[in-house]
Amino acid sequence: MSSDTGILRTPDSAFINLLDYPFKPNYIYLSNPGGIGNGKTKLRLHYLDEGNKNSRETVLLLHGEPTWSYLYRHFIPLLTQYRVIALDLIGFGKSDKPINKSDYTYQRHVNWIKEAIEYLNLNNITLFSQDWGTLIGLQLVGTNGIGNRFARVVASNGWLPTGDGPVTDGFLRWRKFALKQTRMDVGWIIKRSVIRKMKPEEIAAYDAPFPDEKYQAGALIFPQLVPITPDNPSSQYNRDAWKNLQLFHRPFLTLFSDSDPVTVGAEKFLQMSIPGANGQPHTIITQAAHFLQEDKPHEIVKHLIKFINDNPLPLDSKPWIKSQGTNT
Repeated sequence: MSSDTGILRTPDSAFINLLDYPFKPNYIYLSNPGGIGNGKTKLRLHYLDEGNKNSRETVLLLHGEPTWSYLYRHFIPLLTQYRVIALDLIGFGKSDKPINKSDYTYQRHVNWIKEAIEYLNLNNITLFSQDWGTLIGLQLVGTNGIGNRFARVVASNGWLPTGDGPVTDGFLRWRKFALKQTRMDVGWIIKRSVIRKMKPEEIAAYDAPFPDEKYQAGALIFPQLVPITPDNPSSQYNRDAWKNLQLFHRPFLTLFSDSDPVTVGAEKFLQMSIPGANGQPHTIITQAAHFLQEDKPHEIVKHLIKFINDNPLPLDSKPWIKSQGTNT
């Protein structure tokens, strides 16, 4: 897709023979209510749809910044008993990339993921979210209507800020660093945020979605979109979501890492604030940094499967009636 539309699309050739990523691509065309680019082009969102398509259970994997569904390549083969959906946020991975930073807002991302969930008619969802996946996912869990689709939640290295409380020094350092960048060395950032030694092919896979800095508007602006002041445009949306999260009694688990300065301590607030977290085996994943999916994927999946098994769906759980989709 050419930049005259204001939207870029990474060539498929950038994703050939990625290490440990044999998955078939799938696409949804999302609405463009904000008139991004010429205002006529729908945005193409990429997702993986793996595992058992007939399962009552859906595991939804939401990544953060500046990663993409490649982050979950080691999760997916271990979860094949369920239907597994891993989305690429707009601006990341194989999804379309608006070229202007002003085209990226918190609420647009929430609405795009909401649209994808409703179009795919995902129900009985176990959400696993990390980083921006948690900022988006928890707002959706706390949103009337869409929130009922979530059966369980696993929050990892992320939180739902309103700007009314303190922010970690680690996040403020990251935000200040990102603000100064005109080009983001994505592979280097991932490497610095993982404890284990990564293979060159893995680092290259994280660089693949971004042939040059024109593709990086989302990655560059995301840190500035996090609500750290009460008057942020998304602060009230998150306050409203918290009203429902404080009444959320469905199973809620935190799996945070022991070496992430960005989200340290956030798990305690989630555990105290969300009723569904009571009595769950919350765990700190040791020897893992911000992208704990890279450091300890097998251990995390064991916790995830046990969490699902220990909190079975009600026998009378019924899927929602599918609404009419608008995608083509």
